[in-house]
Amino acid sequence: MITFITSFLLLILGYIIYGRIVERNFRPDPDAKTPCYTLQDGVDYIPMPTWKVYLIQFLNIAGTGPIFGAILGILYGPAAYLWIVLGCIFGGAVHDYMCGMLSVRRGGVSIPEVVGDELGTTTRHLMRLITLILMVLVGAVFATTPADLLDRMIADDGFLWSKEFWIAIIFAYYFLATMLPIDKLIGRIYPVFGVALLAMAGGLAYGIFTCDGNIPEVTEAFQNHNPSSSIPLFPGLFITIACGAVSGFHSTQSPLMARCINNEKMGRRVFYGAMITEGLVALIWAAATIKFADSLGVEGDTPYDKLVAAMTNPETGKLSPAILVNAICHSWLGTVGAVLAILGVVAAPITSGDTAFRSARLIAADFTKMKQDYTYKRLILSLPIFAAAIVLVFINFDTLWRYFGWVNQTLTVFTLLAATVYLVRQHRTYWITLVPCLFMTLVCASYICVAPEGFSLPHTISYIIGVAAVLIAIIWFFLWKTKVNG
Repeated sequence: MITFITSFLLLILGYIIYGRIVERNFRPDPDAKTPCYTLQDGVDYIPMPTWKVYLIQFLNIAGTGPIFGAILGILYGPAAYLWIVLGCIFGGAVHDYMCGMLSVRRGGVSIPEVVGDELGTTTRHLMRLITLILMVLVGAVFATTPADLLDRMIADDGFLWSKEFWIAIIFAYYFLATMLPIDKLIGRIYPVFGVALLAMAGGLAYGIFTCDGNIPEVTEAFQNHNPSSSIPLFPGLFITIACGAVSGFHSTQSPLMARCINNEKMGRRVFYGAMITEGLVALIWAAATIKFADSLGVEGDTPYDKLVAAMTNPETGKLSPAILVNAICHSWLGTVGAVLAILGVVAAPITSGDTAFRSARLIAADFTKMKQDYTYKRLILSLPIFAAAIVLVFINFDTLWRYFGWVNQTLTVFTLLAATVYLVRQHRTYWITLVPCLFMTLVCASYICVAPEGFSLPHTISYIIGVAAVLIAIIWFFLWKTKVNG
């Protein structure tokens, strides 16, 4: 419990202290007109109150990430707390702030354009391709997952209430959320869902202090406790917990709110603050999950064994965090928890899918230079994106989704490097982005080497390759920096 309380307080202090350091280093201009005023179009560029922008940003980047990721991540042990706290303060929140503010400074453009401005045309084209594929993939998966859950909750024969029926309903909503002005649908329902997600986390936080079970302390952090994975603690944990610590997906979402924020000084509150909030949610879920598992009378010698047993789907034999979400909400929160569980496993992924499609449309709009002020223009870009997603719905995503975890984190390397290059050119302190960039380079290079879906190399060789990748990145960076500085 001491570790959990300390971690919680450190995240709050991280926002107050380190968030201000990052903000001062960027130097936001409170007198500058933001894109929501200079490019206001009534569709994507719309001024919104800061509280609403913050809640939308929080739900944009959260979804099921800080829930499912934390549940799977705590299997590695208390090291999950350290990664959530340190990763969030020094990595994820810095990443999100820089992505959001650089987009603000460039007229609210999507992240491929931001990265391309700093790293060149080739990287710009690569980022456009990768982010578009990722957005379509996220949208497709976050339609099938909640549809499958709804199908199980409402058993009925025929098309009505079937998985296919729910997929059709979800895609209809996605289409509206992608096409309509952001304040008409997303701007109205996201704050409600955001508050509900925070209420669920608050209820679990109360349960952490009042319900049965023990929470492992940080003294057990440097050992891999995961009984269900052959991937070592490093880099497995750092890929598993993404949205609660560092996530490349966030770089695709922050520009959405960069088009709606009404003052640059609100950037720390919106971008850095939303990430810290997500870290708090992930921390609560990690602690609540392992404490709940410890109290269960299921097979297993350790809380981690019990957790695996508790969330193994008997039909597929695979781990299903949704089962655990449903169980813990019902047990700890009662009737209200049942409603919140539906929010967590159904509504949350849907709120990631809709903004994924919207981001895809805006990414396409940025590189085609097509303004989105008229409906027919949005249709031209949206229809091919939805057609691709519908095709992907019928593909088995088990292996493909594992690759997504790696590509998602690899995106952070590009965005943090672009931010570092920007800070160097502006003669600012660049270590705040360079260090997390190098760390994520080590994580991603090591993971793809050691993972079963990668090269399945021995651990030692994978680490050597990871370190070599970092050294190459350091040499390249300082050679470039020397050239720039003359």
